[in-house]
Amino acid sequence: MTDSAFRLPPSAFIPPPSALPYDALLIVSFGGPEGHDDVLPFLENVTRGRNIPRDRLLEVAEHYDYFGGISPLNEEIRSLLAKLVHELNVHGPHLPVYWGNRNWHPLLRDAVEQMADDGIKHALALITSAFGSYSSCRQYREDIARAREEVGEAPQIDVIRRFYNHPGFIEAVADRTTAAFAQLPEDRRGGTHLLFTAHSIPVEMAGTGPYAAQLREACRLVADALGRPQWQLAFQSRSGPPSQPWLEPDVPSALRAIAAEGSAREVIIVPIGFLYDHMEVVFDLDVEIRELCEELELTMVRAATPGLHSRFVRMVRELILERTAPGTERLALGPDGPSPDGPSPLECRPGCCQFGVR
Repeated sequence: MTDSAFRLPPSAFIPPPSALPYDALLIVSFGGPEGHDDVLPFLENVTRGRNIPRDRLLEVAEHYDYFGGISPLNEEIRSLLAKLVHELNVHGPHLPVYWGNRNWHPLLRDAVEQMADDGIKHALALITSAFGSYSSCRQYREDIARAREEVGEAPQIDVIRRFYNHPGFIEAVADRTTAAFAQLPEDRRGGTHLLFTAHSIPVEMAGTGPYAAQLREACRLVADALGRPQWQLAFQSRSGPPSQPWLEPDVPSALRAIAAEGSAREVIIVPIGFLYDHMEVVFDLDVEIRELCEELELTMVRAATPGLHSRFVRMVRELILERTAPGTERLALGPDGPSPDGPSPLECRPGCCQFGVR
C-alpha cells in the first residue's frame, strides 16, 4: 500500500481464473481526511468549482476537528476490503480488490493506474452508494471515465448496479434497526417513532434521477420487514445557499414535529442514505441532532450503518456473481425489480441524473 493508491497484496487473494469475464474488483468511495493537515485540502477537493466561501470551509473543518481531523470513512472501507477479500477467497469468485476515492487518498486515478500496471484488463466497480442521483451515482461514473482517460491504457471498468432494493441491503438495514430498537425498554418500543434519514440534495438535482423514489422504496421495504407501517423519511446535511430549494423535510423539523405531537418520546434514527459512517453521520446526527433531541426531551437511538454487516458483504458477492456466473438470479424486492446495468461506467439512459451545477 502506498499513500496514493491501494491494492491488497497478492497474498491476500487467490489469483483469478482466466475464464472469468472480470479480473478485479474496484471499490469506489467518497474519501475522507485522516488527520488535521488533510481536512482543508480534502474539503477543497470536495467543493472544487462550486465557489464555496472559505469561511464556510473553515466552519465545516471544525466538525472534523471534533474527531481529531479524521473521518471514520476510510477506516470503514479498509474493514470492508478485508471482509470482501475473505468472502471472495472462501466462496469465490476469486478477484483481487482495489480501492480508489473521489476526494482523498487513495485517489481513484491512482487506483486505476495501479490496476493498469498490474495488468488488469476488465474490472467491476462497486460505488459505495445505494441510490441514484448525480452526486451519488453519475458523478462517480464520470470520475471513473475521467480516471481511465487520464491513465490512458486503462482497464475497462463496469459498474455494479444500484442495490437499494436488494434483499442483502434491506436485510442489513433492518437488522441494524432491530438492534437499535433493542436498546429501548421493551414496553416503549411499540410507540417509538421510526425516522429514516438521507443526505439532502437540490430539488433540481432530484428531478433528474430516481433518488427520492428509491429512498422511499427502501424505507418502505425496511419498515415492512420490521412490521412497522408508520415511518418517516427526512433529509439532513444540506449545504447549498438558502435561496436554492433542497429536499425536505429536514431532520430538525421532523423531530420538532414529533416532540410537539407528544405521542411518544422515543425515536429511532436510521441513516438509510449512508452505507458507512461519514462526518454527516457521526457529527450531524450523533452530535448536533442528539443535542437537539436532548433539548426536545426525546430519547434518540441511532441505528448503525449497514456497510460492514455480513449480509451486506454477502450481497456484494451476489452482485459480482450476476456478472460472472451466467444464470445467476438478479435479486430485488418490491415492484421496481433490479436496477439496470451495462458494459460501461455510463450505461444509464441518456440524461439520467445529469445536473448542470458542478
